[in-house]
Amino acid sequence: MNITVQVILAFGSVLVLLTLMAIVKRIAHTAGLHAEIQRKLVHIGTGLYALTLPWLFPDRWPVYMLIVVTLFVMGFLRLPKVAKSGLGSTLHSVDRQSYGDVLLALSIGLCFFLAQGNTVLYVLPIAVLTLADAAAALVGSAYGRRIFKVEDSHKSVEGSVVFFIVTLLISLVVLLLFGSFSPANVLALSLMIAAFGTLVEADSWRGFDNLFLPLGLLVFLKTHGNSDILHLLVLAILFLLALLGLKFLAPKLGLTRHASRVYVVAVFLLLAVTDIKNALLPILVLFSHAWCRSKNPCQGRFPDLDVVAALALISFGWLAFGNATGNSAISFYGMHAMGMTMGLAALALGKRPVLQRVGIATTIAIGLFFLRVMVVSFNSANANWAEPLLFSALATLALTSTFPLFLPGFFCRNRIAKLALLSGVVPLAMYLFEMEMIGK
Repeated sequence: MNITVQVILAFGSVLVLLTLMAIVKRIAHTAGLHAEIQRKLVHIGTGLYALTLPWLFPDRWPVYMLIVVTLFVMGFLRLPKVAKSGLGSTLHSVDRQSYGDVLLALSIGLCFFLAQGNTVLYVLPIAVLTLADAAAALVGSAYGRRIFKVEDSHKSVEGSVVFFIVTLLISLVVLLLFGSFSPANVLALSLMIAAFGTLVEADSWRGFDNLFLPLGLLVFLKTHGNSDILHLLVLAILFLLALLGLKFLAPKLGLTRHASRVYVVAVFLLLAVTDIKNALLPILVLFSHAWCRSKNPCQGRFPDLDVVAALALISFGWLAFGNATGNSAISFYGMHAMGMTMGLAALALGKRPVLQRVGIATTIAIGLFFLRVMVVSFNSANANWAEPLLFSALATLALTSTFPLFLPGFFCRNRIAKLALLSGVVPLAMYLFEMEMIGK
């Protein structure tokens, strides 16, 4: 298939999506379909079409072009007039805030990229996201009686049970058809994928399950797909113990039960993305946030969930960077997390006297600096290709401590987003600079 045909096919795929939305809108107008059902019909159609992408396009770049165009289209459909009464109403008529449409397109692109041609790593997460998620939502809406609240929306136990069953069946079929695993591993992996996926789906909010679910399953499979049964059993036990442990610790940390489960999922994903030493600094972000929230609350409605969402986006973003360039981004990822921890710690110091705040912040910065040095020293030469980055680490700590210490009011609103951007300035600039240097 030549380049011209693939470009036409990519743009044609966007037209297929818009046509699907137009058909759903027409049916909804005629049959009076609920807004949630409209969203799920578009979700199912998009997901099923996405499953064909590895076979539809011989090359990879047209898929990335398709994703970029789709993201622009999703942005256009979010414009007030289009979202309220135009074609975008098929996605945005629900009475809650959701980024599910944008995150769905983004996760399809990231899964396609991170799978690197491995059929199981792409098909299984997208199939679960498409079929299990839709089945859970539709069954929950129609037959859900045992309701639990997740942020500003509601989910049901019945929907979660259906999600578990459908995910288990999808996992068994995909692993048996496309994988090369032993029967025992297929069963163990399928059970863990179903359990983990159900927890992620049940506890996600604002459509973030469209990102967390497929990428979480992909990373889990990529990391633990070839593990032996004993390793998988130990992993399952540790995950269960973490859930139980945080259930009892949540009240002491001031966390809701929902937030505590989300924290466990986040830690589990961090340990799946990288080994424990490189997960230390990202995990510290969660604990520094808990401290900051108790000492200096922000004006966000769900700050505990915001920090997990930001940490997940940062983690997947640096993972994608490293895979795209072929140069490990783990050092820069750790620096980014270190900066967020420093910023949250600085804000947690609240209204103490200036000299006291500066002294404590300096002590914390020194501790974080040497923790990063220790982590880097245990990494391989491949991971440390850009080291030493001592000046960059110091610059990150200076930047993320100075602004929160002396301009705390700036972080009253959208605290996590602002800190995530601020702490990423130096690592991202240095990563691009180092890539430019080795390219010369």
